[in-house]
Amino acid sequence: MKTTTSQNKINRRRFLGGTAFSAATFMILPGSVLGLRGSTSANGKLNLAGIGIGGQGGNDIGAMAGENIVALCDVDQNYAAQIFKKYPDAKKFTDFRRMLDEMKEIDGVVIGTPDHLHAFATMEAVRRGKHVYCEKPLTHSVWEARQVSAAARVAKVATQMGNQGQASEPTRHLCELVWSGIIGPVREAHIWTDRPSQGLFNEYWPQGIGRPKGEPPVPETLDWDLWLGPAPQRPYHPAYLPFKWRGWLDFGTGALGDIGCHAMDPVFRALKLGAPISVQASSTRVNTETYPLGSMVTYEFPARTETPQANNRHVQGLTGKMAGGFAMPAGKLFWYDGDLRPPRPAGLPQHAEMGDNGRLLVGDDGFILGNSVFPEARAKEVEHLAKEIPRSKGHYEEWLAACKGDAPAGSNFDWAGPLTEAVLLGNVALRSQLREDLTLMKLLWDGPSLKFSNSEAANKFLRREYRAGWTL
Repeated sequence: MKTTTSQNKINRRRFLGGTAFSAATFMILPGSVLGLRGSTSANGKLNLAGIGIGGQGGNDIGAMAGENIVALCDVDQNYAAQIFKKYPDAKKFTDFRRMLDEMKEIDGVVIGTPDHLHAFATMEAVRRGKHVYCEKPLTHSVWEARQVSAAARVAKVATQMGNQGQASEPTRHLCELVWSGIIGPVREAHIWTDRPSQGLFNEYWPQGIGRPKGEPPVPETLDWDLWLGPAPQRPYHPAYLPFKWRGWLDFGTGALGDIGCHAMDPVFRALKLGAPISVQASSTRVNTETYPLGSMVTYEFPARTETPQANNRHVQGLTGKMAGGFAMPAGKLFWYDGDLRPPRPAGLPQHAEMGDNGRLLVGDDGFILGNSVFPEARAKEVEHLAKEIPRSKGHYEEWLAACKGDAPAGSNFDWAGPLTEAVLLGNVALRSQLREDLTLMKLLWDGPSLKFSNSEAANKFLRREYRAGWTL
């Protein structure tokens, strides 16, 4: 079984391939029948608003264009110009708080702002009873993830985080492979990415750099104060936006936050992972401005005994061998970024490539690279593996249907919140202020108490102070 680089890549472009579905078509029914909150739509469509639409948020809105796009909000009028133009009937705003106050008819919001604003836009919408689709990671800090998921649960709104691959066929197939027992108990998982690229053309964004010098004038089309939002005040500089914000500690969540919620999601589902019990990290040299050029993070997880459904609430209707509960042993998950990767597993054929981005699950009786089973002799045993997990109607369609009274979406905040917490714990362990301490110990995580039991210094990085005028 030949395995190529292209087959094993799970970078954003590859991982999300085939999951960008067109907007669903629904029967024309009164809004009250569909459970729409305050909808004035006579045809049963949702009234949606976009917050942060210049980049991925605009793509998300485009995937839901079959609904009523009634409002659009972005602080950068130039960056968002094409999306504003695409929906001329939508009312335009710069401040999402004003938009939500003025437009009571909004049923749901689609959030694609930089990471540091995710929790704020989400909370403003949830408090007003609006359904929320928010790009990954769900929040900028661990503490925010806990608050946002709890608030959405109380408000009983439909939610979805933008890790589109959770609805994909490969994610379900990986679960079926692991749950079939083909490679035996899994004790190690490895995930790696080439982000942030530091190649000749720096395809993604810079990290491992200091704050830029100089104070260029703020473009007339940008509201810099609103773009900063809760982040500490600093002068405008084009080094931060658009998109380049991801590597800066005050604004983004680095390579781990960018791709971790995509790449870890299938592993968490397949291995029934919840909160880790410890986290360790090592990296290239770090500073107090950006994430490092490359890092390795090790998570430890306890043994799990619950059924697959217990940790994957949206996966129901299992039959046969997969319907029963089964234990999974304690194990470790290793994360690598900056083009680092794990050692080549013993037994991987010479012709098989690891790839720049990938996933490896190591069991007692074999391993799964991407979704390919090794040794190759065992792969024949799963050629006709039954598709026992119900397939998704599509990532965006899940949320739209949930807004109209259907089952919760696959990455609703009860799932996405804990996943985001785990991902962002790795970023805490990468903080430069903890570097020397963490050469002597690993951080022990007490999930129910939302704190590290052995490091008050690390606990300070679970949440952040907000600029005056901003409260969650």
